[in-house]
Amino acid sequence: MALTASSSEGSYEVVPEGTHRAVCYKIVDSGTREEQYKEEDPKKRHSIFIYWELTELPMDDGRPFSINKQYTLSLNENSNLHKDLKTWRGKSFTDKEAQSFDVTNLLGVPCLLSITHKTSNNGKTYANIASVSMLPKGMDCPDQVNDKQELTYSDFKQELFDSLPDFIKEKIMMSKEYQSLNKDTNENLPF
Repeated sequence: MALTASSSEGSYEVVPEGTHRAVCYKIVDSGTREEQYKEEDPKKRHSIFIYWELTELPMDDGRPFSINKQYTLSLNENSNLHKDLKTWRGKSFTDKEAQSFDVTNLLGVPCLLSITHKTSNNGKTYANIASVSMLPKGMDCPDQVNDKQELTYSDFKQELFDSLPDFIKEKIMMSKEYQSLNKDTNENLPF
């Protein structure tokens, strides 16, 4: 979610509820960590964050709103990524597609996002992505404003990492991929 700097703690603009045209502009590989979902036993899960900009919906400073959603990197039929990609693409995956789908191909692809609000116990309102769907035929999406960005471990961009929200950076730093990347880097230092 886009954050707007101010002198008051935790001030940000919340993406308005409703259905909005959006375009995918950033994908962040947050790596593999052991996580527990509800009452299940902890499992190793590889996750990603997909970011969209709502190009027709500017914040007070003129930049488009941005929102993201975390997914387990799985195209199992029961996964949220599979469900959202199916409605975004407007078709099911073939068995071959489901075996190897490059999520970076989503960069620059428009969609409709249905946004809902949720108020936390501390009284803050947060925007959530309720659904992702394809644009209806004949509906255009405004031009993308933000540059396409991807953070992967094969091409780790420190500047992009540094620009991420702290909670995402923490997830990345706890991942086995990040720890391996830094282990290899630290072993090659000349001191």
